Amino acid sequence: MTKQRKLLIGCVADDFTGATDVAGIFAKSGMKTTVLIDIPEGGLSIDADAIVIALKTRTIASHQAVSQSLAALRWLRDRGAERIYFKYCSTFDSTANGNIGPVIDAMLEELASGFTIACPAFPANGRTIYKGNLFVGDVPLNESGMKDHPLTPMTDSNLVRVLTSQTKHRVAACYRDTVIRGAADVRDWASKAEADGIGVAIVDAIADEDLEVIAQAFADAPLLTGASGLAFGLATVLFKDRRNLESRPGYSNTVGSRAVVSGSCSVATNSQVEAMLRDHEGFKVDVASLASGEDVVSKALKWAAGRLGRKPILFYATANPEEVKANQSRFGVAEAGEMVESTLARIARSLVDLGVSELIVAGGETSGAVVKHLGINRLDIGNEIAPGVPWVSAPLSSGQIWLALKSGNFGGREFFVDAWDRIQ
Repeated sequence: MTKQRKLLIGCVADDFTGATDVAGIFAKSGMKTTVLIDIPEGGLSIDADAIVIALKTRTIASHQAVSQSLAALRWLRDRGAERIYFKYCSTFDSTANGNIGPVIDAMLEELASGFTIACPAFPANGRTIYKGNLFVGDVPLNESGMKDHPLTPMTDSNLVRVLTSQTKHRVAACYRDTVIRGAADVRDWASKAEADGIGVAIVDAIADEDLEVIAQAFADAPLLTGASGLAFGLATVLFKDRRNLESRPGYSNTVGSRAVVSGSCSVATNSQVEAMLRDHEGFKVDVASLASGEDVVSKALKWAAGRLGRKPILFYATANPEEVKANQSRFGVAEAGEMVESTLARIARSLVDLGVSELIVAGGETSGAVVKHLGINRLDIGNEIAPGVPWVSAPLSSGQIWLALKSGNFGGREFFVDAWDRIQ
């Protein structure tokens, strides 16, 4: 009988795109990785190096986010997870009251630990931290498109200030001049910071090499928090002398249709929608039509009849910041978002029933709604399309479905057009 491997990392992700993002990083590094949608019921046993539990906690009430995150942590610890990784977005986006800080506080208390780090850097996607400030490409976070995010606008690039407003712990920044001196110096800095009463450290990183140093420094910590970049560093350290040992799920769809469902209004996704519409047909989901009671789902599916095939078609609620703000002012922030997510999820469910077997979903909230409507509870990691976005597969009663759950900010301009070439 083959001995079951140790669960090296148990990861709690605050949205579904983030879960596939970090799982793709672990899998690419050689770890046998499983993604679970929500916390399983019963005594499920999984042979894996890394298990990622995908939650939908980024924008819900803080007390609910804490409760769900702790339940996921406990499930992972019960299965022997040697370390816990709390994964959030590389743009550190959250509501005014959390939920990054409250979840970190609760996890530290649960693990009886007084110190952890927060490092959302992801250099491969242009997310870097310098002097405690988060940059998106060449601009500070608060000058990027994230300042206009419809649910979690980010108006401050200084992560010490952002996190201090959310946590009960003191927060300080470990600058890059310490990081470049190596893991031992980072550990020394952390020991002194903890002795001085610091509970969470924002750690600078502007290159992958920085992330490896940080991972080396904190490889034995019971709790690490960050985006997929730090997960890359940690996986590199843990699997330094190993290669991709596990086979990826094989592509098995020989027939079926392709579609894109986009609920994100990020700058990157707006550009991707625009690029796809140059040579593909698209159906726009209008918030005002939803609010008026129009049966947009039926209208969309009628439009899709005769258009579904191997050439992808697009369903999108993408809008510019002015249009988004106008809709939120008129219909309410939460209400407008919920209408869009629910509608796109119902469209996606119906598209799968009509034979769509390869589906790209853009936007964290939209991805969560779609996966739940499809009744998926486990995902296998396939090929990487772009940094942070792998193809994933799942079994359905109608056959295998391939999904790309894309964070709104990820991917190049031609993502919706070129992603299909990476599925095999």
